[in-house]
Amino acid sequence: MTDLNERIASTLREQAEGEMDTGRLLRGSRALGRRRRARRRVTAGTALALVGVLGFTGATRADMGGLAERMPWTAATPTAAAPVPPRADGVPGARDRPDLVGTDGQVLHLSLDDSQARYLGWSVHASGPIESIRFSIDGGHTIVLEVSPDAKAINGTPPIEGFPAQAVTGPPTFDGAVLRVAGTDGLVKSWQPVPGLYARAAVLGGDVSVLDRAAGLVRWDEARRCTGPVRLTTLPANATVTACSVDAAAFPKGVIAQFTVSRAPSSTMWMRLVYGAEMAPGADRNSNRDLRGRPGFLYPDGTRLELLGLPMGRVTVDFAWPFPGDRPAGQVDFTEAEATTVLAGAQVAKDLTRPDTWR
Repeated sequence: MTDLNERIASTLREQAEGEMDTGRLLRGSRALGRRRRARRRVTAGTALALVGVLGFTGATRADMGGLAERMPWTAATPTAAAPVPPRADGVPGARDRPDLVGTDGQVLHLSLDDSQARYLGWSVHASGPIESIRFSIDGGHTIVLEVSPDAKAINGTPPIEGFPAQAVTGPPTFDGAVLRVAGTDGLVKSWQPVPGLYARAAVLGGDVSVLDRAAGLVRWDEARRCTGPVRLTTLPANATVTACSVDAAAFPKGVIAQFTVSRAPSSTMWMRLVYGAEMAPGADRNSNRDLRGRPGFLYPDGTRLELLGLPMGRVTVDFAWPFPGDRPAGQVDFTEAEATTVLAGAQVAKDLTRPDTWR
């Protein structure tokens, strides 16, 4: 189990057993998130996903007051099927339109041969622009793949997810050579799959053949939707989804999905779904908001709105700047009404343990 998975499992256990001290955890994860954003890097399962996990107060075993019966979701026995991002029919892949890579926060312009690779996570960050897939092959080797139409977005400076923070790769050569990462047993390969597209794959352990094989499993002619157990269908006026991050490494025990919604010049909100099989099927709050026919809860600080009624999970939107003392000049927050628009239109899979329902 990776360090990330251990932290997820530990946090979900705490949430299932009672209240937890989120303040310290949030400060650490948000500080990490700010450093990662400064490097213009978003990879599935990193800081954004951690904020999604750690940003909730603990769930108790309180009665849901019939909410579960009113909502369409179920918590069925986990399936063994691994998650795969849904196809984005009609969208060109990176091979044909490398310039589109990383420009749409809801689309991955590449995919994997999932008969030989298991998706662990995927992400898009339109401000990179960069797309990332984390996957495993050959009995457990974990590969982190990053692609961009801008070579500077893949700048050769860690952190590469899972690598020690002090590891140094040096400037990428994009000639297909496999290089050793100083101070680790990691390897990194950078290349141009097609003209105008830059890629980097990294692995801890393994050998050159592992990275070469991983590169051969990428499908550059097929696009996928960057989504998970929840999909956004309604957005505030003039807003767009600028980032998506899904962590399915712990599936079927847990899944995290986060979406960033932005509006020029400075408004940002974060929508998150966190599901964990060890989270108690209950809620520690009663509905105090009507989300257009769905029960909701506005947190006391007035900046977070939650969609209630999801067994073993939470769906929330943070619609105000969340970092105390770090508020940019001119920052304009979204409103509660706009957060309601997002949550009211959120489509959550009927069974979070069945990826075939993530559509």
